[in-house]
Amino acid sequence: MNAAPNQGGVLREKPPRIDAEADVVVIGAGACGLTAALRAKAGGADVLVLERDASPSGSTSMSSGFVPAPATRFQRTIGVQDDSSDVFETDILAKSNGKSEESLAKLASRTIGPALEWLSDAYGIDWIVLDDFLYPGHSRHRMHAVPEKTGAALLARLLAASEQAEIPIVTEALVTRLYADPDKRITAVEMSRPDGQTEILSCKTLILACNGYGGNPDMVAEHISEIAAGLYYGHEGNKGDALGWGNALGADLKHLSGYQGHGSLAHPHGILITWALMMEGGIQVNTKAQRFSNEHDGYSEQAVHVLRQPDGIAWNIYDDRIHQFALTGFPDYQDAVKAGAIRTADDAAGLAQVTGLPATDLTKTLSEVAALQAGDASDPFNRDFTTKPALKPPYHAVKVTGALFHTQGGLMINDEARVLDRTGTPFPNLFAGGGAACGVSSPDVSGYLSGNGLLTAIAFGFLAGTLSHSEAQDKQP
Repeated sequence: MNAAPNQGGVLREKPPRIDAEADVVVIGAGACGLTAALRAKAGGADVLVLERDASPSGSTSMSSGFVPAPATRFQRTIGVQDDSSDVFETDILAKSNGKSEESLAKLASRTIGPALEWLSDAYGIDWIVLDDFLYPGHSRHRMHAVPEKTGAALLARLLAASEQAEIPIVTEALVTRLYADPDKRITAVEMSRPDGQTEILSCKTLILACNGYGGNPDMVAEHISEIAAGLYYGHEGNKGDALGWGNALGADLKHLSGYQGHGSLAHPHGILITWALMMEGGIQVNTKAQRFSNEHDGYSEQAVHVLRQPDGIAWNIYDDRIHQFALTGFPDYQDAVKAGAIRTADDAAGLAQVTGLPATDLTKTLSEVAALQAGDASDPFNRDFTTKPALKPPYHAVKVTGALFHTQGGLMINDEARVLDRTGTPFPNLFAGGGAACGVSSPDVSGYLSGNGLLTAIAFGFLAGTLSHSEAQDKQP
């Protein structure tokens, strides 16, 4: 008998053998996959996590680790009493100009708070709420983080929780193929091992938590050509596997042109420079010492603005007040200081000398900004400069470029995180979250609201783990 066609890594036939089995197989050991695994295991499922790398890291460890969530007890601890899932959803939709998938925005907004509280209650993951400044697009202080304030620390805590829950994580396990029956039920996955051997695992349910396609240059060029020339500051393993499998299965793919960019990646150091510098009063200029945008619109779309400048370069300029603020609260900024990325000068002339910016033009720009901060002029880019103290010497600066962080489009899911086909019908036992699923940022880079990546990773992972467990139990013999 001839084998069924292999389309996008999917075989529509019975697996030739089964080497192992699990109720729930999760592909990807980032925030989404580990949250899903923890939730499924807590429900009594036999769970197995497959991770392509020798050590889990992925997009989570490269992120800031900040997760927006409304109406949590952690918010109430710092006095935020008036946030809600409706307010958060409104902020998401406002940032995307109403272009987000509204059902997903609603789903993420109402799920993320309970998910964070459950992770705290069940596994002791501590959350603090950052209230030192309001992140772009958020109307409330709702950004949660573990005390270390890094994505690497968040991942470490999730890995520790997984170890506590005795969830096996198989590393160096590259999933290359899915097996599906005629009813579109996923029956098994095939993985490749470093020695070239393959193993086939049967599953009752499958969760795709293997992020997006930022590490696939061909897909980036096809779907988001505007950022194709920029640096990719994401995990190289994000090759779009979930999208390939979903497309072959007939899944509904949405918002593939959506992504998170960042207009403040230290160059050439490759260290993220917090956008708090801008929100606290800093400015960005190009190599001609000219401002070119409203720095408060958002750091995601700023990536495109920066890349459109000569040589794709900009300089963040700010003063000692902002420098000290960043030093005390942002580990990435501390790393940038240690790496020698930050330039310092006593006045505008000295700043021009240490940055190579034209002195006359830089002095003019700083004078214009001073007038804006004093309320004596209107900004042509419509930024309000009067809400923060005026910049004053000594000055600090860091050279930056624009970068792609991660993609935001993917497999469309329903309220149970089940993947939908192109008719809107859910697949029998296929779930997705994080970068594998369609996010809430719309098809445009400007739709990204701070924290949207980890928002959908944890919220949709939480849902997938809950419902995949139920699905697996329903299929017990």
